[in-house]
Amino acid sequence: MSERKPHISDNAPRRMTFAHVSRTIERDGKTVAASRAVPEEVPVALTFGSTTHAVMMSSPSDLEDFAIGFSLSERIISHKDDITSMDIVDVGEGLDIQMQLKPDLQSEFAAKRRAMAGPVGCGLCGIESIEDVMRELPGRADNNFCLEHSSIAKAIDQLNDKQEMRAETGAVHAAAFINSDGDIKALREDVGRHNALDKVIGSIAREELDAFSGAIVITSRVSVDLIQKVVVSGAPILIAVSTPTALAIRTAEDAGLTLIALARKDSFEIYTRPDRVRLPQNKKEENADVA
Repeated sequence: MSERKPHISDNAPRRMTFAHVSRTIERDGKTVAASRAVPEEVPVALTFGSTTHAVMMSSPSDLEDFAIGFSLSERIISHKDDITSMDIVDVGEGLDIQMQLKPDLQSEFAAKRRAMAGPVGCGLCGIESIEDVMRELPGRADNNFCLEHSSIAKAIDQLNDKQEMRAETGAVHAAAFINSDGDIKALREDVGRHNALDKVIGSIAREELDAFSGAIVITSRVSVDLIQKVVVSGAPILIAVSTPTALAIRTAEDAGLTLIALARKDSFEIYTRPDRVRLPQNKKEENADVA
């Protein structure tokens, strides 16, 4: 196991992830002055060498994980150690994560120079054509990792309690990584659902967790780009609290990813590869009766 990690600047900037703002509440004919905590968002540039690849609106937290996860999920790198140095620079109106890659990867990246500026939630970075959207993905069909149905309920039950930014603001997305027992081993939050997922993917890589023996849980709807990121991460199961798109389901099926959606403490729906979820016998019989 490698002990090497990219050099991170010791004076990396720190910003608040939420702010307290004044508000006026109108309720039952009465007006009340109050305050509320709301999430911050800042432009975050992801720069490789001297080339800015993407500018994302993001929560200013866990930026090292964001940079590593983004680089992995966009397949700029294949291992966290492909980033040889990282400096997070405050440029006034935003933050610039400046990364240096291994020389061969930096040359390859420069040859494919692309740039994108996107709003919160933009998940397709550096795409030049419609065909590039449906990129080829590694297959996960041979991964035999399984979850008990109770582990899914346990993870969903833990999810709200561990979302610190959501507790403060009532907003933001979260992504978590769970083990076979349903215990949350990593959780990250962000104003952007794609960013939250990239951050937890980066955390998995940085902490050297075994992505192939766990599942990713997200609090958002499931679009095709989130499926792609999860497949690239190596996790064989994606659990979401909201609904997938039809294209997301087809992409998960083709890649051999188990897709679970509308997950609650007492229920969930399995759209692809249900063999990775161990259901109680009575539930299997009920499903057979419905069919």
